Parts: sequence; C-alpha cells; structure tokens
Amino acid sequence: MDFDYDLFVIGAGSGGVRASRISAAYGARVAVAESMFLGGTCVNVGCVPKKLFVYGSHFSEEFEDASAYGWQVDQESFDWATLRDNKTKEIERLNGIYRNLLEGAGVTLFEAHATLIDAHTLQVGEQTITSKYILIATGGWPVVPEFPGSEHAITSNEAFYLPKFPTSVVIVGGGYIAVEFAGIFAGLGARTTLVYRGDLFLRGFDDSVREFVKGEVQKKHINLMFNSNVTQIQKQTAANGQNSFELTMADGTQLSSDLVLYATGRKPKTAGLGLEQVGVALGDNGEVLVNDDYQTSVDNIYAIGDVTDRIQLTPVAIEEGMCIANNLFTDNPKKHLDYQNIATAVFCQPNIGTVGLTEAEAVTQYAGDLDIFESDFKPMKHTLSGRDERTYLKMIVRRSDDVVLGIHMVGPDAGEITQGLAVALVAGATKAQFDATVGIHPTAAEEFVTMRSISRTA
Repeated sequence: MDFDYDLFVIGAGSGGVRASRISAAYGARVAVAESMFLGGTCVNVGCVPKKLFVYGSHFSEEFEDASAYGWQVDQESFDWATLRDNKTKEIERLNGIYRNLLEGAGVTLFEAHATLIDAHTLQVGEQTITSKYILIATGGWPVVPEFPGSEHAITSNEAFYLPKFPTSVVIVGGGYIAVEFAGIFAGLGARTTLVYRGDLFLRGFDDSVREFVKGEVQKKHINLMFNSNVTQIQKQTAANGQNSFELTMADGTQLSSDLVLYATGRKPKTAGLGLEQVGVALGDNGEVLVNDDYQTSVDNIYAIGDVTDRIQLTPVAIEEGMCIANNLFTDNPKKHLDYQNIATAVFCQPNIGTVGLTEAEAVTQYAGDLDIFESDFKPMKHTLSGRDERTYLKMIVRRSDDVVLGIHMVGPDAGEITQGLAVALVAGATKAQFDATVGIHPTAAEEFVTMRSISRTA
C-alpha cells in the first residue's frame, strides 16, 4: 500500500518533535499534528516557565542576603506582570524554534487535531491522511478531582498566566509540582499554604531527602498541612468585585485564600484520539500500553513519553523518540532506553538532585550489604548572610563490591551537580573511585568525593 507518510506523529512536544526530526533525517516522510502549542508541556506550561519563575522567586532572598556582602538595596518591589509577560515572550521564542526545527528537517506540520480512523488512516482537521507508522506523543494533562467547588481551583497550566498575583494561595498536592509552586509563590511574596493528604510530601523520593526538604521548606514561611484534605471550596466576592475562596477541610477547619492551585496529578492525554476504536489498548489511567519497543497492541502504532504514564520526564521522552527513529528507519541494532540511573531534579527551594536507588529501594534489594554516607552543612554563601539554610548529601554504596547505587542532594544547584554524578553511576563507579577523585574547592560538590565516614549500615 502506498501511504502519504512513513511516520505520522500526533503531538509536537519534546518527544514527538525529536522522533520526527530524526526519522526525517533518516529519510522517512514525516508529518506531525499539533492542535495546541509547539514544544509540549515542558516548553509551554512545564519545566521551562516553571524554572524561570523559580529564578524570579529567588530574588527576595538575594536582596535580603546582599547586605552581608556590602550591597545596599534601597527599594524592593515585585511586578508580577513583568515576570509573567517576559516568560511568555521567551515561550513564544521557543515555539518559533520548534517550528523551525521541524520545517528545517523537512517535517510537514499540521496545526490541527488528529483522530485515528483505522490503523493507518487519520482525520487531521479537514483532511484524511494515511501513514505506514503512527506515533502517539500527546503527553499528559493536569487533573482536578471532582468535589463541591472544585471548579474554582486552577492547575499549574493557569498559574503561568494569572492576570493578578495573589496575596495568599493554597496549593493542594504532595508531588514535585506542588512543592515547586509553593516555593515560587512564597518567594514572590504570597502567603502560602501547602495541603497534602499524606504524612509527608514527595512520595517516591529518598525518605531522608523528604524529611530534610520538609524542614527547609518550613524555613521559607510556607505553612505545611499534612494528613489534610479539602472537601469543599466556596467562592466569595467582595463589594469591590475581588474574589476569594473559603476552603473546608476534612476535619471541619477552614482556610481562606485568594487562589487555590491543585497539583494532585496528571493524566495521559488519550481522549478524543480514536485509540480505542482502532484497538489500541489503554491502562486504568488512560495511558497507552506499550511493550519494550514502544509498540502498542496495534503493530504499526507506537507511543512514547508521558502518554505512556511511565517516567514523566522530558529527556526520557526525547530519548524514546530517538529509539523510535532508529528502530523504524535504520538497519542499526534496536535501541532501548535504560530506565535505571535516570537523574532528575526538583526545583523546590533549595533544589533536589537525585540519581539511582533510594535507601528504601536499596534495602529491598541488598539488605545487610549497604553503607550509607551522609553530609549536612551550611552552604558557604550563608556563612556571611546568616541565612538558616542547609545542604544535605547522601550516597548509598553496596558494600560487597563498593558500587555506588544512589546519590541524593538537597541544596543550591543540586540538579547541576547531580547531572555530572549521573555519568559516574551509569558507568558503574565505585566508592573508591569517588574517593580517588580530587575535589574542586570550595564547592558543595566536593563533599561527594570527600565523604569518608559511614553514617550507618543497612
């Protein structure tokens, strides 16, 4: 059968764009459909604007600390519209870059919604298009649970475009998005409360890191409410037209806030694609189920990235896109992403950087064969500023062969530091090799090559 394209990609996020570009470079005829924005979640309503906001929120502390270094800041004020609109300009610039990347690679871009008609046919806007292979890369979308007044809550999507900065905000959720936005709003001057239904936020991260971050977040004047849940939100409008919200908690107590942000989870964007009609199997959360080759239950249809609801990280989707292009359009050996030792960062304040096993995971696999190294200290910067902020480092080592299984850090630039250490873990580095590495002084990173005392065994 003669198809219009060799590969049709639904979704022009980071993974879909990479798969498209590389496939086209291998000689495939490629098209992409995107009905929202080029660059996907990360570029538009995710990691890029979020980190710009994190940068902006740091300045309040920088101004406070400046006097210890001889600087006098005469006037301190914050204009939300400037940050918001400068962020938007940068996002628009990146949208243009993604467009140029696709067009420069010879990929046909359809700015329209695509729906599957059968395994090889799609309805794209007003056109019917056929393709040998189809790739689903539509990502995920934040969800708010339904309860009385839930329609008054916003998600992280809307937080990037608020018409007015709130005086107070309640953030509901315990994942990294909730914790990051708590730091952003507090740093920019809002009275901030973080509500989480569990005992401690950041489930899935190392427990030592979670406890340490809890203490540091509280120092940022963020009110933490654990084992709490919102049962109702009521909107109230003052005589001047200003809206506020009254939150009723499960224990009957109430909170008032100018803004309620829900960061309680994301769901794969699979609705309205026609997947079920053509036989593509979905999981309980609506995720596209794939095998090790990213292949769905329909042989010629593949899926990568957040829509598969596995590891929801932009670099993971990009690497999966590289694998798809290689596997479908070259004679090279098949490529598969190794999901072990994938480093990640949380841009809370201070930052988290982590790679490898948590202590709990390591104990499950290697109980009785572990040495745990830890370091906790005041960053050099704050020896003059006097700010009560600390840095925490942790290394998990398998005693029998000295291999480093996990590295975790909380502190300034933790993500930058952990990225380099991830190379060592992927290479199978041992504690002895870390010890033999000469540190860069004075840095926080050097602590990872100077830790000699075992904190405990496990």
